[in-house]
Amino acid sequence: MSVLRIGNASGFYGDRFTAWREMLDGGELDVLTGDYLAELTMLILGRDRMRDPSLGYAKTFLRQAEGVLGTALERGVTLVTNAGGLNPAGLADAIRSLGDRLGLQVRVGYVEGDAIQRPDALTANAYLGAFGIAACLDAGADVVVTGRVTDASLVVGPAVARFGWTRDDLDALAGATVAGHLIECGAQVTGGNFSFFTELPDGGHRPGFPIAELHPDGSTVLTKHPGTGGAVTVETVTAQLLYEVGGPDYLGPDVVTRLDTVRLEQEGPDRVRVSGVRGTPPPDTLKVGVNNLGGFRNSMTFVLCGLDVPAKAALVRGQIEESVGAEGLEFTLARTDHPDTGDTEAASALLHVHVRDGDKSRAGRAFSAAAVELALASYPGCTLTTLPGDATPYGVFTADTIAQEGVAHVAVLPSGERVPIPPPAVTATPAEAPAREVTAVPAPAATRRGPLGELVGARSGDKGGDANLGVWARTDVTWPWLRDWLTVERLAELLPETAALTVERYELPNLRAVNFVIRGLLGQGVAASTRFDPQAKALGELLRSRVVDLPTEAPA
Repeated sequence: MSVLRIGNASGFYGDRFTAWREMLDGGELDVLTGDYLAELTMLILGRDRMRDPSLGYAKTFLRQAEGVLGTALERGVTLVTNAGGLNPAGLADAIRSLGDRLGLQVRVGYVEGDAIQRPDALTANAYLGAFGIAACLDAGADVVVTGRVTDASLVVGPAVARFGWTRDDLDALAGATVAGHLIECGAQVTGGNFSFFTELPDGGHRPGFPIAELHPDGSTVLTKHPGTGGAVTVETVTAQLLYEVGGPDYLGPDVVTRLDTVRLEQEGPDRVRVSGVRGTPPPDTLKVGVNNLGGFRNSMTFVLCGLDVPAKAALVRGQIEESVGAEGLEFTLARTDHPDTGDTEAASALLHVHVRDGDKSRAGRAFSAAAVELALASYPGCTLTTLPGDATPYGVFTADTIAQEGVAHVAVLPSGERVPIPPPAVTATPAEAPAREVTAVPAPAATRRGPLGELVGARSGDKGGDANLGVWARTDVTWPWLRDWLTVERLAELLPETAALTVERYELPNLRAVNFVIRGLLGQGVAASTRFDPQAKALGELLRSRVVDLPTEAPA
């Protein structure tokens, strides 16, 4: 068969529970994938494993599989998922037991070797590639479970197995990597979290999950089942392509994918062709995600209504610091208040007080009780939105590398045979992509004031302590203006919190897009962050909301 139809039914641990059933019942598929892992998820699974060594996998998948396993086997749809997390062997065993209970003959393969021994870490896992998945599929697996592989590998592996690609088929591998990156986040490529959601046929109410129709040359058509919500357009695909990426070189364990070679074309309603992708040899190292417990945290929020908001916030700060000490405290004043309004909420600002400490007792009741005790002894109108609570542990994420040959990548076939997966024979050190900067250009002769989002879309996200912010122009007319106008300096003007940070800027002309990597914006990662938007998901929409001088000749 010349086309391999791969669907996705999960973009994260907690995604739409019914998506597996919806995808199996909605139309023809060859493979159905589910992505459950993220940096925060690995921390959650690590804590699960501390409580019970038999856990460490995404338990939700097992409940979902109970309702769809028989249907998948009957229809010949292979299931591939990284829900194995920290314990792929444990999940594989659980699926076999589930099959026995349901009276089903299910062949389960799994991939292991990503776990790195770090005595000082809660979890440490290398991001493996696709060839272990392919080996399990070649051996006839109905279900393949992995631990930490790259998200795209869930798609690349089935493509390798179907089309017989080798490690030398770099362009095909790169094309499949793009397909995997596009569908890994589920409905986010079919209109979920889309800047122009009001333009979607259903207003973005319930986007369907995506399908990648892969071809032997690595090209893909992105689509979805007929009758499902959302849309698949060049812009929805562009938005997802810009999500959580860096420079034009997209590094992976099997191939370096050149994102600046990707071409998108609307082939028909809800059908976007992805072609032209080029690949180069992978690096000789693998990324390693490391999670550690960083200590304990707690938060309390004060409502400051009416006049003298800064003085009220200063009073609370002084009182809290006097009570528990200043170390580890963080105060954030959100000026959500409006003057001269008859509504209490509209007239109020919020003072968020956070504490992080290695001492659970200080970060726990000692802190929250100190806040509550101010209720009758602080600023006028003192009230809180939070109840006193105990401290909770938080994690710290860091990224490291390990030599490709330093991991024991193994495919465990349905028969139980263990097949070592050798590292790529040819690797290369990717050239450092210059973050091309442009100098600010004079303003257009004719301008109008308006939100930047009238002319551009944006998508942002997190990678450890860094954030990425991709911005695309909606038309060919607008692209030259965006390319020359949105510099690092202008970004600092529009988003002042980026001004003191290292910001890398990359251009992707085929997508009419620029991508910014903002180093250190998220501190020690989402699990440790006290930022209002800890994963930078809203950063793109904040940028689009800024009122700027737009060129008059550019159509909205």
